Amino acid sequence: MSSILDAQGVPAASTRSTHRIVAPQEAHVGILPGLVLVAVIVGAALALRQIPGAGVLSPMILAILVGITFHNVVGTPVRAKAGVHFAMRRLLRLAIILLGLQLTAAQIAEVGAAGLTIILLALVATFLFTVRLGRLLGVEAKLAELIAAGTSICGASAVLATNTVTRASDEDVAYAVACVTVFGSIAMFAYPLLAGLLGLSPHAFGLWAGASIHEIAQVVAAAFQNGTQAGEFGTVAKLARVMMLAPVVIALGVMAAGRARRAGTPAAQARPPVPWFVLGFVALVGVNSLIAIPADIKAAVAFATTLLLSAALAAMGLETDIAKLRAKGLRPLMLALAASLFIAGFSLALIEAFI
Repeated sequence: MSSILDAQGVPAASTRSTHRIVAPQEAHVGILPGLVLVAVIVGAALALRQIPGAGVLSPMILAILVGITFHNVVGTPVRAKAGVHFAMRRLLRLAIILLGLQLTAAQIAEVGAAGLTIILLALVATFLFTVRLGRLLGVEAKLAELIAAGTSICGASAVLATNTVTRASDEDVAYAVACVTVFGSIAMFAYPLLAGLLGLSPHAFGLWAGASIHEIAQVVAAAFQNGTQAGEFGTVAKLARVMMLAPVVIALGVMAAGRARRAGTPAAQARPPVPWFVLGFVALVGVNSLIAIPADIKAAVAFATTLLLSAALAAMGLETDIAKLRAKGLRPLMLALAASLFIAGFSLALIEAFI
């Protein structure tokens, strides 16, 4: 997944020989240097949030921005590669599992049958719309899937989780995260302004925010501006939407395997990737539903989850070349805009019709 092409196009035999000697030595450096670098970037992201106005951005978004800046200005050291890859994979999976402790079956039930149906219909329709429009616009299929997942489910977390089966490039992941961040942030400010114009009740507004705004933090920020009732219901609705992450990732894995088989890929490579971390996420939802976990422990786990997701995005930034992002052009951005407008309009229409 590395976006750094070491020794590309260097014909000298001595240089290639040296590379062969150095690479095994670098492999023995271990993950510590990379993890230290990732930790420093996450710390910088947390510090940046103290700047007035920067607090509206989550540590995850700031972490990937700092990581991209560091990689493209200073350069990611070769000896940090192992730790960076560890953060992108292992720490990410652990974070997704821990997300399960933020949701209970009771919270899902609280949304009600009508609310859950609206959330599910909006999610599925938005995902299919985005993938289909991506084909029409000529956006790469993997990037379109990531934008679809981020828009329809839960922003950056969904992009990262979906990429475990989509297996897109680091630049695709960074572009998708940037898209859902930009349009989710716009929605965070725009929705409260529209609540009065649309005549939405606190319950309806909370459901609309939870069913259509991308990140959990963005939903909380938008929904609570219309009162406590709207904020609390919007948060619960969003958490119920996050629960859809598990079946979507599993379904995408099965579909990817089907495409590989049709393309003639060997059977061993065409097996659907088993997203064990998603099953762990579901298991912790069950634990959280059956056991009363103290509030201070849940708060600590929520903070740890944010740090782990920030670490994964920092690592992603350390593997992202801005030149490759620019090369993708504006079509993916147009796709993300269309997807964001679609989920906002479609979910609002369902709420007006059934709530």
